Amino acid sequence: MITANAQIAAESGWLTLGPLLAGLAVVAILLGGFYWGAIVRRRESPPPRPEEQPHLPPGGAVREVQENREPDEMPKGPGRVLPHDLHGYGNLGTRSSTSTTRPRWARGTSGSFGGGGLGGH
Repeated sequence: MITANAQIAAESGWLTLGPLLAGLAVVAILLGGFYWGAIVRRRESPPPRPEEQPHLPPGGAVREVQENREPDEMPKGPGRVLPHDLHGYGNLGTRSSTSTTRPRWARGTSGSFGGGGLGGH
């Protein structure tokens, strides 16, 4: 039965013409994609010139600052506390700590839930 289908297809030319048309369709889609990409790229702004690139500040590279932080207290007031009532947007509700010792976890604990430690027993 399979050979009969192949013979019928071979006689009508679809066995050769079908894959050829499918290949031409794929090539046409790929070329259309490249053409569309060129159109989109022409609409984009050009890449920045070297003088437009960011530069280091005059004092040199900014170094990391290591300090202890502690949470800010929640403001007390009547009613709901709204976001603009909170302060410390830049430091996410924390302030510098006067303590110079780093907080440590209790001995024998992992410091996080499910971290694999024995926990505080």
